[in-house]
Amino acid sequence: MATKIINKTVTEFSLRITRCFFVPSKAIQTNAALFQERSETSITNVEEQLLPTIRPPLPIIYSRKLAFPPKFKAVRQAWVSNMDTVEEEKLGLIDLHPEVFAERPRVDIIHENVRWQQLYRHVSYANTKVRYEVRGGGRKPRPQKGSGRSRHGSIRSPIWRGGGIVHGPRSPTPYFYMLSFNARLNGLRSTLSAKLAQDDLHIVDSLDIPTDDPSYLEKLVEERGWGPAVLFVDDNDIMPLNITAASDVHGHYNLMPVYGLNVHSMLKHHTLVLTLAAVERIEERLLFHLNRNDAAEAGRKHRLDSL
Repeated sequence: MATKIINKTVTEFSLRITRCFFVPSKAIQTNAALFQERSETSITNVEEQLLPTIRPPLPIIYSRKLAFPPKFKAVRQAWVSNMDTVEEEKLGLIDLHPEVFAERPRVDIIHENVRWQQLYRHVSYANTKVRYEVRGGGRKPRPQKGSGRSRHGSIRSPIWRGGGIVHGPRSPTPYFYMLSFNARLNGLRSTLSAKLAQDDLHIVDSLDIPTDDPSYLEKLVEERGWGPAVLFVDDNDIMPLNITAASDVHGHYNLMPVYGLNVHSMLKHHTLVLTLAAVERIEERLLFHLNRNDAAEAGRKHRLDSL
């Protein structure tokens, strides 16, 4: 009897020990899989932190629907590049409207615009005195009759030396006149087309640069072969902070909103850089005025003193 009790006690004790150390194979497989998954996740997170940030892939062709699709002219295309690295990276292609960027350049219209812009802010301050402004000459120099000499009433007459000047310049003399609306419109089209044809027009996704260091902008311009004077154009006048600070040091790197774009500024700078938003805005405004039905009525206010 005592032997049976001892055997039973030993058996129960051994079973308890076995349960304590025994783990089912299914649980082992589940724990191993969980451990492997957590390890791979942690390794992936570490690799993501170590690897540099890569820009998400963009479409090779920036497809967009052109307003007033051209019927007889082929659509032009241009590369879209980046500004966040010194090395140029081609992000895709953009379609450009031929009525804006592929017009036959009219040098005479471009000259009219440049001459108009040079003269409308010019004021001449050259001045000469007429006879009543010259000091002296209030007394009649000699009697009217009896001397046998010519008759004169003042020594400040224009025919006397030291007298007044007839038909001389009078200050201030403005040279402002209003150029016709069509001439200004076609001047923008001709200049944009000439810049694109000469490979002096570049399109970027945005004007955001990673630093406000002026040397970064210098290296970027030198690396990409842009001219010494660069005009950056965006759709509004609130520019990114970094490029504003970086270009403020240089007088030949200038920022301009779309509503201030003009022929003289485009010709004065060697390279013209447009953002995607600026391209959209330029095409929108120029095509609207080219195809509007009330162009004659809208241009009536510019007919006075216009060439």
